[in-house]
Amino acid sequence: MTTPSSAFPTVPSSPAHGRAAPPERLPHDLRGRWIALLFVACFALVAVPILTHPLPPLSDYVNHLARMHVIAELPHNPNIARFYYLKWSILPNMMMDLIVPVIDRVTDIYTAGEIYTLLCFVLIAGGTLTLNRALFGMWSALPLVAFPLLYNAIFLIGVMNYYFGIGLALLALAAWVFLRDKPWPWRFIVSAAFVAALFFCHLFAAGVYGVGLLAYEIDRLRQGRGPLGPRPATFVAAGLPFLPMVPLLIASPTWGLSSENIWEPQGKIDGLEMVVNVYFDYVAIVLTAVVVGAAIWAARHRLLHVHSLMLPLLVVAGVVYLAMPRVVFASYMADQRLPVAIAFFVLAALRADLRHRLARRGFAVVLIVLLAVRVGEVQVVWNRLSQWTVAFRQSVEQIRPGSRILVAYADINGGNDPRDLGLVHAACLAMIEKSSLVTTAFAVKGKQILRVHEPYRNQVDTEDGSPPQIEQLLVTEEEPSSDGPRYWDLWPQHFDYVYVLFTERGASNPDSDRLKLVFEGERFQLYKVIPPGPPPS
Repeated sequence: MTTPSSAFPTVPSSPAHGRAAPPERLPHDLRGRWIALLFVACFALVAVPILTHPLPPLSDYVNHLARMHVIAELPHNPNIARFYYLKWSILPNMMMDLIVPVIDRVTDIYTAGEIYTLLCFVLIAGGTLTLNRALFGMWSALPLVAFPLLYNAIFLIGVMNYYFGIGLALLALAAWVFLRDKPWPWRFIVSAAFVAALFFCHLFAAGVYGVGLLAYEIDRLRQGRGPLGPRPATFVAAGLPFLPMVPLLIASPTWGLSSENIWEPQGKIDGLEMVVNVYFDYVAIVLTAVVVGAAIWAARHRLLHVHSLMLPLLVVAGVVYLAMPRVVFASYMADQRLPVAIAFFVLAALRADLRHRLARRGFAVVLIVLLAVRVGEVQVVWNRLSQWTVAFRQSVEQIRPGSRILVAYADINGGNDPRDLGLVHAACLAMIEKSSLVTTAFAVKGKQILRVHEPYRNQVDTEDGSPPQIEQLLVTEEEPSSDGPRYWDLWPQHFDYVYVLFTERGASNPDSDRLKLVFEGERFQLYKVIPPGPPPS
C-alpha cells in the first residue's frame, strides 16, 4: 500500500487480483451516491454551453454536421442527390456518421449534434471514473476533475470522432483491468470488441487505448504481479486484440494515405498547452495554479495517492508523443491530440483521501472553482461569437437552394485565432439549410464516406487543403492556374456564390465585374457571382 514517508504514495495492484488492496485498507472517499450526484451536477454545468449554442463555434464541427445531414436527407432530397453520394467503406473515422443520422430521425440535425457532443462528454468523464474504479477497487471523487478538462483546445478543433473515441478508450482499459485475472477468452473477446469500435471511431483513438494497455501491462510485468509472477508471454499476448486492425486498415481506402506523414519538432509544447488552454491564457494559468496548489497541499498532508500505473503511463505516452509525426495518414495535429487523451488517463490513476471534513470541503471548492471558471470562459466567448453565428445563418437565407458555393480567404492567417475557428467551415451551413454544393465540405477519399458526383467533383476540395486566397481567384477568373488545375479555376463559370472569410468590416469588393455583395457580417462577406456573358459572335 502506502509508505508514511512518501509525499506521493504509490498504490500498486494487489498480487492476487491486479487491482488495489481491499476497500477497508484504502483511503476513505465520498460515498457512491454523493459521487453520482456530483457527476450529474458537473455534467449539468458542462452541458450549458452546448445546450445554449446549438451551433457551437468549433472548427470542423459544422462540416461534420453537414455530412450527417447529407446522410440523413440523401434518399429524398433531389438537390443533395444531384451533388453528393455516399461511398460506404471500411474507414477509421466514421462513428459520428453511424450515430448522428440515427438520432436525426427523431429530432433536427442541430439537436442530434448536441446529443452526440454530450454523449462524448459522458463517455470521457464516465470512462475516467470507471477506469479509476478498476485501478483502485472502489469509486473515487477525484476523477470528477475530468469535467473542467472536457473543454480544451483539441475540442475546439471539432474532431468529434476522436473525442468519442477517447471515452471508449478509457472504458476499454477499465474493462481490461476488471477482466485481467479472469479467464483469458473473456478478456480478449471484450478487448477485441473495443478495438474494433475504436478503429471505426478514429485510428488515433485505438492508438490511445494501445498506449494505456501497454503501460498497464508494463506495470504488471515490472512488479511481477499475478498468481504465477511475471509472464512475458502474457505481456506479449495483450497485443493480440489489435491484430485485426492490420487487415482492416489495409482493406480501407485510408491505407492509400499511408505515405502522407510529416514529423515536426515545433508544436510539441503547444500540444501540452492544449490540455488546459481554450481561449484565454490567463484562465489556463489560473486553472493550472489551482490544480498544482491543491495537489501540493494534498501531498503535504499525505492525502494524494498515485497508482503504480502512473510512471509507465507517462513514460510510454511521452515516448510515443515525441516520436509521433504531426501529420499521420494525412490527418493533421496527430501528435497534438495525444496529451488531451492521456490527461484523462492520468486523472484515473489518482485518488485522494477525503475522510476528513477539511479535505472534502477543499476538494468541493477546487472542483467548483475549476468548473465554474472553465464553463464561464466558454459561455462568455460563445455568447460573443454567437453574433456572427446568427449573421452567418442570415446570410445563408439569401442563397438559392441547390446553389454552388465557393469559399475563399481574405486573410492567409485566418482561422489561427481560436475565436475564428467557428468561421472556418461555417459555409457548410448552406449544405444543411439550402442543399448546396460547398467547396470545403469534407469529401476526401480515405477520410470520409461523402463523395461528389461528376461533373462537380472537379469543383470541390478533395484533398482537405486550404481555400484559395482572393488573389488566386482574380488570376484564375478567365484562365486556369499555371501550375496545374485547381478546383477554383474559371470560377465565374462554375459557382453561384462566393463566401469570402476573415475580412475586415467594410472591405471593398475584390472583383466588381464578377461579384455582387449580398450580405456582410463580422469577418465574412457573401457575394453573388455575375456569370460571364456569351462570347461575341
